Amino acid sequence: MLNLPPRLGASLNSAQFANLHTFWVAARHLSFALAARELCLTPSAVSHRIRRLEQALSLRLFERLTRKVRLTEEGERVFLILQGVIDQLSEAVQQSPGSEVSGSVALYSHPSVAACWLVPRLADFHERYPQIALDIRVGNDRIDFRTQTVDLLLLYANGEFPGLVSQRLMDERIAPICSPAYARKHRLLEQPENLRDCTLLHDSQAWENAAFDAEWRLWAHHNGQLDGLPAKSLTFDRSDLCVSAAMQGAGIALGRQRLVQRHLDHGELVLPLGGFTQPGRYEYFLVHPHREPMPKRVQVVIDWLKKCAEATA
Repeated sequence: MLNLPPRLGASLNSAQFANLHTFWVAARHLSFALAARELCLTPSAVSHRIRRLEQALSLRLFERLTRKVRLTEEGERVFLILQGVIDQLSEAVQQSPGSEVSGSVALYSHPSVAACWLVPRLADFHERYPQIALDIRVGNDRIDFRTQTVDLLLLYANGEFPGLVSQRLMDERIAPICSPAYARKHRLLEQPENLRDCTLLHDSQAWENAAFDAEWRLWAHHNGQLDGLPAKSLTFDRSDLCVSAAMQGAGIALGRQRLVQRHLDHGELVLPLGGFTQPGRYEYFLVHPHREPMPKRVQVVIDWLKKCAEATA
């Protein structure tokens, strides 16, 4: 139910509904210019509509800065209310009693977990839920749910997501990996200290706000080998590219067990310095804003991902 202030809620008319919709679009984009483009209005018309809405609510919804706008605390509250109502309306329009769950779900994921873990399972999802259009997007960007039309995040992180709802999907362990030929060349199985003569393959964006060598340093600190890390390195912005480079003999990478186990099983990679460990709190999480109720199409995706994780525990 739209719990707006009584001054507005008592007598909503078509103009006020238009102002609310204009505010919702502007709040999603945090831009009057982008809202104007979406609504086929001028930025001045968008600004006037929002000003009238602020007067009707007796609230200041936006802070007008030099080249941008941002929501006030009251604006955040109204935006979340409107987003909840729009979700419910969308759900009601898309679903009818007894029908299959349908609609689109935008899932944003770090590239490596998408390529190595998620994509191989998508055929199963489509077979189970053919009416749900799953829109997979990948990257290392920080997602703002207000300005990007994303329903769900699948991230490798430490579980700290202030203001958002997070659910732990599955754990992860890491270990140095390389090709069998690279291990033989450097005699790593017989003399692990030869690591100092190797080339390290770094995932420079292992997690948000990480140094380029953060994951290797985490492993080395846990194993007492900080002083033995070599200076030679190649750097990528994706863990799966590090794995591919390791398979081609370019160096030694840190492999995440969920993503590399099949390569180990096939003999394409080896563990030259010991087995997998979990030196930090980094695991896989599903993240989304608070939505009450959660749209059925999104809940279906969450439940399916959890079943996939349980099956590969």
